Amino acid sequence: MVKSASRDDSDSPPIIIKKYANRRLYDTETSSYITLDTLAVMTREGRNFKVIDAKTNEDITRTVLTQIIMEEEAHGATMLPASFLKQIIAMYGDSMQAMVPQYLEASMEAFKSHQEQFRTALEGALTGGPMADIMRHNMEMFGMASPSAKAAEPTPKDDVAELKAQLAALQAKIDKM
Repeated sequence: MVKSASRDDSDSPPIIIKKYANRRLYDTETSSYITLDTLAVMTREGRNFKVIDAKTNEDITRTVLTQIIMEEEAHGATMLPASFLKQIIAMYGDSMQAMVPQYLEASMEAFKSHQEQFRTALEGALTGGPMADIMRHNMEMFGMASPSAKAAEPTPKDDVAELKAQLAALQAKIDKM
């Protein structure tokens, strides 16, 4: 399960990672060689880094990040549907190409901002009521809760109405996304 960044260093100066011709990555902060997996962890932690080609000093961060995504996808952690990838490829050379990066970035930021609210609402639904077992199963299936999460004791009828209201509010939020 991928967790939200535990710290956000996006405003701090980036850690410089040098990529050498032999494909090795060198972290200048720790003075050690690292792997793509290490960069993936740094990304998940919210660490700010920049990958530069050691020979040309060219910024190759996007290329390396794309390589990390390709490796994640190859190892079965698929997140990008083929139809989405085809749409991205089709946008290259299109008159709207310049707008795509900003649109995708804004969409991902909106998703991230709603993600915690969504998790909180779903976890709140697990506190009991007639839908608790179904919600818990769905959250486990989507990797949003541990299989050991326990439902609370059944709630009184008044709490069922409150739960329905919370679910309606959640559905409204989802519809806005």
